[in-house]
Amino acid sequence: MPELPEVETTRLGIAPHLAGRRIERLVVRQRRLRWPVPPARARVLPGEQIETVERRAKYLLLHTAPGAVLVHLGMSGSLRVLPERAPVQKHDHVDLVLSTGKTLRFNDPRRFGFWLWQPAGRTHGLLAGLGPEPLSSAFDGDHLFKLSRGRKAPVKHFLMDQRIVVGVGNIYAAEALFRAGIHPGRAAGRVSRERHGVLAEAVRAVLEHAIRRGGTTLRDFVRPDGEPGYFEQELMVYGREGEPCRVCGTTIRAADWGQRQTCYCPRCQS
Repeated sequence: MPELPEVETTRLGIAPHLAGRRIERLVVRQRRLRWPVPPARARVLPGEQIETVERRAKYLLLHTAPGAVLVHLGMSGSLRVLPERAPVQKHDHVDLVLSTGKTLRFNDPRRFGFWLWQPAGRTHGLLAGLGPEPLSSAFDGDHLFKLSRGRKAPVKHFLMDQRIVVGVGNIYAAEALFRAGIHPGRAAGRVSRERHGVLAEAVRAVLEHAIRRGGTTLRDFVRPDGEPGYFEQELMVYGREGEPCRVCGTTIRAADWGQRQTCYCPRCQS
């Protein structure tokens, strides 16, 4: 599933084509996504201007005066800005046609993504209760340390809890923990304030680097320009079980915690 850098890469790719543009119409070819596309949106959106394109966690919000379109890419979804008359492919389910003659096209073979609606002045239930953005000033080691007290769950699970911090999925949690030198199976409550500080900085650094590099190439993810991301080739531990650590040469191990495999270096991480 696309993680925060993939979603942010998508936002950066589509925002210049959408912000300040007026919506001509919404074309829904397949309403049965993860949740049905609300039919009323086709009546509300035409004529409205897209004010901003925001990312919150792994969601994209296309803000207009009456409210925001809330988009999630699911496991295989992608967004492209194309000429309105571009040929429609098999899994092209939704088009947001703009006054410029371009269209924002949503393709999703598995249909786990969705397009929902957030009225102006309200917060959608999917966004309520989310933790801070990992690239914001609200996220730091003190935040992690405070919320980790008494937690017996592995620190990797703690880091992936969207109520603690948003957008840190399996790939980047593994990479940040390696960068911070923390064993993923260590209880979150047994990580010191100092090491939580190092971990927070590692999370920020890994995500920022991945965004600069275009996101991690997953099987179903490509950038808005159609090219794959580049960060996958630089992964230190994720998906590298049995390979030598790029730092010390020790064989990368894998373990299952909470039905999720985690790769780590037994020498570099403690």
